Amino acid sequence: MSQTTTGSVLGVWSRRLLSAILLGGQVVVHLLSGKINRRNTLEQMAEVGPESLVITLVTAVFVGMVFTIQVSRELINFGAGSTVGGVLAIALARELAPALTGVVLAGRVGSAFAAEIGTMRVTEQIDALYMLKTDPLDYLVTPRVIACCLMLPILTLLFLLTGMLGGFLIATNLYHISPGVFIDSARNFTRITDVIDAMLKGICFGALIAVIGCSWGLTTTGGAKGVGQSTTAAVVTALLVIFITNFFLSWIMFQGTENTFFQGM
Repeated sequence: MSQTTTGSVLGVWSRRLLSAILLGGQVVVHLLSGKINRRNTLEQMAEVGPESLVITLVTAVFVGMVFTIQVSRELINFGAGSTVGGVLAIALARELAPALTGVVLAGRVGSAFAAEIGTMRVTEQIDALYMLKTDPLDYLVTPRVIACCLMLPILTLLFLLTGMLGGFLIATNLYHISPGVFIDSARNFTRITDVIDAMLKGICFGALIAVIGCSWGLTTTGGAKGVGQSTTAAVVTALLVIFITNFFLSWIMFQGTENTFFQGM
């Protein structure tokens, strides 16, 4: 790929990212003014939440199992087998649950938003909404943003609980760690603020997924090929923004000197 082509692609991506930022600002203004389509919001909540539940829980249980397998042997060798539950709980609450739930939702929901709205754009259904004096922002975008911001924290919490269950099964059956020791370790190592921070991350990631998916859909051009390109670009952009945002959120939330891990030992 030539430098000119690369520069053109980056230029288009930058303009679409700027459009997404502006769209996010517009959504905030509309929310503050109370412009909410309740029926569409409830429909999108059902689409984002219950429809994503199975894949989220399956991912969670195997992530919990794999993480426990990875850390249990090393901790047992160091004589710290009693901390397995706490280490798993901290990893899930502070990082794995919100980040991986965001990844799952970006792939499933973000792509759906971009494809659906992109198809509406290239088939001129968006123009039809304007002719009917219906603001696409109120009708299409805001309900999806609200749905993601409400459902993703709930899915994050369920991911955390299911991941702990998966780790519990591995720790007690494969490494013969006492159930009481595992549960006490998890309870001693984690704080309620860890769970709250995980859900706050979920709200942020939900907003990013919805805004990026909707924005890339609204800026789609070029027919069916353009819809496919927008869908792919929306998912990639959402994942990239989630990882970058996750760094800054983690830096803000956990940069203190207090160390829960060593306090729990």
